[in-house]
Amino acid sequence: MFKKVLIANRGEIACRIMRSCREMGIETVAVYSDADKNALHVELADNAYPIGPAPAAESYLVTEKILDVALTSGAEAIHPGYGFLSENADFAEQVAKAGLVFIGPDPDAIRAMGGKSEAKALMEKAGVPLVPGYHGDKQDLATLQAEAEKIGFPVVIKASAGGGGKGMRVVNAAKDFSDALDSAKREAKSAFGNDHVLIEKYLTQPRHVEIQIFGDQKGDCVYLFERDCSIQRRHQKVVEEAPAPGMSDGLRAEMGAAAIAAAKAIDYKGAGTVEFLLDEDGSFYFMEMNTRLQVEHPVTEEITGVDLVEWQLRIAYGESLPMTQDALEICGHAIEVRLYAEDPQNGFLPAAGKIRYLRYPVQDGTVRIESAVREAPFGDGEDVSIHYDPMIAKLITCGQNRTHAINNMIDALEQLRISGLKTNLGFLQNIMAHPAFQKADLTTGFADVHAADLIPVPVPVDDHVLIYAALGVVQHRLDHDVYINDAEYGSPWNDFNGWSHCGVQPYTVELEHGGDVFRLDVVLQDNIYATIIFEDGRQYTAMLLPEEDDLSLTIRLAGEERNVSIVVVDEDVDVFSGGHQWQLKWHNPLAVGGALMAESGKLTAPMPGKIVAVKVSVGDQVEKGQPLVILEAMKMEHTITAPEAGEIIAVNANPGDQVDEKLELVSFS
Repeated sequence: MFKKVLIANRGEIACRIMRSCREMGIETVAVYSDADKNALHVELADNAYPIGPAPAAESYLVTEKILDVALTSGAEAIHPGYGFLSENADFAEQVAKAGLVFIGPDPDAIRAMGGKSEAKALMEKAGVPLVPGYHGDKQDLATLQAEAEKIGFPVVIKASAGGGGKGMRVVNAAKDFSDALDSAKREAKSAFGNDHVLIEKYLTQPRHVEIQIFGDQKGDCVYLFERDCSIQRRHQKVVEEAPAPGMSDGLRAEMGAAAIAAAKAIDYKGAGTVEFLLDEDGSFYFMEMNTRLQVEHPVTEEITGVDLVEWQLRIAYGESLPMTQDALEICGHAIEVRLYAEDPQNGFLPAAGKIRYLRYPVQDGTVRIESAVREAPFGDGEDVSIHYDPMIAKLITCGQNRTHAINNMIDALEQLRISGLKTNLGFLQNIMAHPAFQKADLTTGFADVHAADLIPVPVPVDDHVLIYAALGVVQHRLDHDVYINDAEYGSPWNDFNGWSHCGVQPYTVELEHGGDVFRLDVVLQDNIYATIIFEDGRQYTAMLLPEEDDLSLTIRLAGEERNVSIVVVDEDVDVFSGGHQWQLKWHNPLAVGGALMAESGKLTAPMPGKIVAVKVSVGDQVEKGQPLVILEAMKMEHTITAPEAGEIIAVNANPGDQVDEKLELVSFS
């Protein structure tokens, strides 16, 4: 077996690969950009080498730097993980020329499946069913529009070299085709360096089902059953599960055979995933083949008991497949959700910034966490960088059946605590609780069809939430007060219950939520009992029972006992209770300054990024919702639209400009 392996990736996948290497006694080599010098994968590696600035194009995507580190470190093989160079045939070829082993398929297999159009032509020859579409070389607007009209709307435009929803647009009518094509080609060029697209019939109610396959160097191939990845937003997966609900043994065998036919058509070696659209009538159609390990591979591991990374390493070393098809079997059910830094209420716009607090659920055999973002104490969290994918963690739960796995996920998500930036946590909770999900009524349009139920709606604060927040602030103040060490024990100078010679004085806490300001007085007795008085005289009595967790309190209020978690960082107060999260502002009397309010009539960049298109000029009259500027950030395009009708009076951005967050891009009257 290999003695030393370089992992040419970052984040949770690099950490995941290192875990398997460590269990197999393989030494690991990490590479890292300037932004990742303190990252977890660097800390876990046996050796780590810097490879350049934060942008991936200057570090993780520079093949020469990766190969230099591999040769310098004495690595025998390179594992590319997923993303970055994992499906780069030229890189795989360079690795082989350098005398190293690429832990993945041969370059020819990567090339065969790297272009969606070419892959579909191969699959057609192999007898794998295809969705009706155009996969030709002609890329002019007239040809593509004519082909789309021939197929019949709705159609989907896909980047031929793409994946992850990038360079992909659904077009419902002919009048929208030209703009959608321009946007898809532009995004594809930026993400993959190739703006070639294909057109396919858009199936309105399909499921996304993929088959995990493995081939060895002796020509043997097996499939490790299927995953359902139907629940997506922005055409990117967000929930995956295995096995696929409602899958009959006959259909599973049929799809597995088609996946193996696809793999054998290109003499495939290593781990791969063949993705299909499964229609309502049981028909299935080849979408694409991913010639790498998938983000969602843990659910397959949980139901098969197989370490897929270990299999990759063994097959790359020249060993035979560890198991035959007959020996593989499904045991139980597993679900994975992806926790992203993004704003579901704002079109799932990625969020960059610092995580102020993060606490994962307990990993107890039914819960598994895959992440490179570490749990953080108050105010000392890690950054979510604009340079990389905004995924924070994957949570995987398993159970004897699908219901058990769902219930375990509901519990795990309720235990998760994160503050400092917007996430899709509430969105994930709503999916798990939704009756359609629980009944396995799944399609790729699930998130859109049920958007009204899934997009989190802010839960109003009530008296109890305000009391929890106020008690959290008071506890925070007590924890951060400085004791007078030389005062004798029992001295009033060391009493933090609000004692004064005039009697016990209350802590006054001023909180803000949704523009409303609430003022509460809190009187503590022995740090256990509290009286809370609102401005209008309403009064409550609470009992505080501290937990071992420094974040949590059990609060007995109005005859009800509830476990509550309160995070206080600077002026931000997050309250977690009953599966809900409330974000409030504390008007700290000791704090200086305040929040800057956005000026009316100005549109600013929501995050740092690159301007790819400016759609307006000074003097233009615009309508509400009209696209003004297109910004590329965190691997996606974001269209900034007019919030209302008006006239453009200033344009401060040009295509190609790199802009900072909150920079004014457009002014209008």
